[in-house]
Amino acid sequence: MTPDEMLGAAIEAAQAGLAAGELPIGAVVVAGDEVVGWAYTGERTHGRRLVHADLLAMIEADETLGWRDRPEPLRLAVTLEPCVMCLGAAMSLGVREVYFALESPGDGAAGIAASWRPGPGMAWYEAPAMRGGIRRAESRELFRRYSATAADSPLREWARTVADLPD
Repeated sequence: MTPDEMLGAAIEAAQAGLAAGELPIGAVVVAGDEVVGWAYTGERTHGRRLVHADLLAMIEADETLGWRDRPEPLRLAVTLEPCVMCLGAAMSLGVREVYFALESPGDGAAGIAASWRPGPGMAWYEAPAMRGGIRRAESRELFRRYSATAADSPLREWARTVADLPD
């Protein structure tokens, strides 16, 4: 599965989230060509805050795979650059590559991943390679749709700043 195809699946998840009244953030975890985790952000659905799309998709992948050997590396695709919490979860799960559509100003973790150096005896705890800008326009359009229809709130204002990112 190519990064573009992975982002296509993440955009489908984001569209489902948008239809459910959630922020349009979707994510998939892939092992080889198999999607082993799929989710959209669920703050409204679950009534909680620690339910980011990428975190939920990684939890599903972890439940699906368990401790079994993984002959192929795990890859994550998400419509918005992962935050620090989700980067830590990806590192713990053993995700080796992260692809995202839109950067997340203020809380995106790509810069942290790029400068990560594991501590002594923790060579296995590596930050994934991260690449953004894949299917960026499609993801940004979902944020525009959310901003135009969501109830007035700080979340809507934040979504508008993401939708208005320069090209």
